[in-house]
Amino acid sequence: MMISIAKPIIKWGPEDFPQLLKEIADPPKKLFYRGSLPDWDAYKILAVVGARRYTSYGKEVCEKLIGGLSGSPVAIVSGLALGIDSIAHRAALDAGLVTLAFPGSGLDWNVLYPASHRGLAEKIIEHGGALISEFEPDFRATTWSFPQRNRLMAGISHAVLVIEAEKKSGTLITSRLATEYNRDVLAVPGSIFSPNSEGPHLLLRLGATPVTRSADILEALGLRSTTNDQQLTTKNYDDCSDEERIIISLLKEPRARDEIVTLSGLGVSQTNALLSVLEIKGLIKESIGQIHLA
Repeated sequence: MMISIAKPIIKWGPEDFPQLLKEIADPPKKLFYRGSLPDWDAYKILAVVGARRYTSYGKEVCEKLIGGLSGSPVAIVSGLALGIDSIAHRAALDAGLVTLAFPGSGLDWNVLYPASHRGLAEKIIEHGGALISEFEPDFRATTWSFPQRNRLMAGISHAVLVIEAEKKSGTLITSRLATEYNRDVLAVPGSIFSPNSEGPHLLLRLGATPVTRSADILEALGLRSTTNDQQLTTKNYDDCSDEERIIISLLKEPRARDEIVTLSGLGVSQTNALLSVLEIKGLIKESIGQIHLA
């Protein structure tokens, strides 16, 4: 904690901004940062945004996708906000990735928003990341400061990944800005029954790149899939029976239980028994009516 507190707030001039940020239509005249800035040429920058009122599916997806980027030259940008933003920062820290936070406030500890994420902000700095803001250090967050900072998140990134968002949300403001700045927009499909899926599904209809695995993100960023990501689909299968391998092969994409029964040809009782065994082994999970590889 003392390391984070000791880090001063540094003023950052336009001449030192990363090239992507210089290219947007309304670049900031100055920025402030606290922590360590990355070598911008060495990383692909991915902004991860989503709902504040997230579902368990959204949390699991966020952690899984970012975890699969471990070992890749990817830095995660988000807004330090409640919900998917903070989950993205924590998942990046767990994966050993650099993460950069753009709060909707100044960077003085007394005004940092939300105050409940002070500890998270300190961890970001301690692990080599940074807090970045266009606002004066003592500026308190307002309703208009969040859309204003969203343009910086979109502008500094090579791509924006949307994980859960309602149709009218700040998340879609960020994705719209990303489109205006000629950045790639990526979206995670969700349940058709969830209001949080309306935003991503709208983006997909408008041409966003669908993301169902970490490799999709790496491909969009022009990076090859890492060994770590490949291991996600091959780990611990050596001791599986032939029947268990049939189930695993069907789960290269999430499927409903009835669909697995039909496609496997193993019958209801045997298929359900195999699914139970695979779940006990930690190889599969069931979420919102679909079964997928863990």
